[in-house]
Amino acid sequence: MSKSVFGLNERIVAAVSNATLGFFGVIAYLFEKENKFVKFHALQSFITFFGLAVLSWGIGILITIVKVVPVIGGIFAMIFGLVNSLLGLVTLVAWAYLTYTSYKGQTFKVPIIGDIIWSKVNKGE
Repeated sequence: MSKSVFGLNERIVAAVSNATLGFFGVIAYLFEKENKFVKFHALQSFITFFGLAVLSWGIGILITIVKVVPVIGGIFAMIFGLVNSLLGLVTLVAWAYLTYTSYKGQTFKVPIIGDIIWSKVNKGE
């Protein structure tokens, strides 16, 4: 098992990056120079959870906007609210799964962005 720049086991740093919804991931990505496992998980966690948060905020803004439309606005607000609730569930599952797999030393690539991040972190190999 390899150590990170923080002197901790790489799996712990990767798991903490995911467990903090990417907040620690930014720090780990910026400071880690050599450990590609840590860099991958740190960057993937930040992009994944930041993207999910932006999407949720955007849906929240849509809900606020459509509420002003008489009759049909309430229906759309309920639909968008349901979508936002499902997005919250997806975020919870992603948080748990990414934290668990990184702690186990596994590399799970989030669809779409995982391969892009993998090639960025492993460029030159």
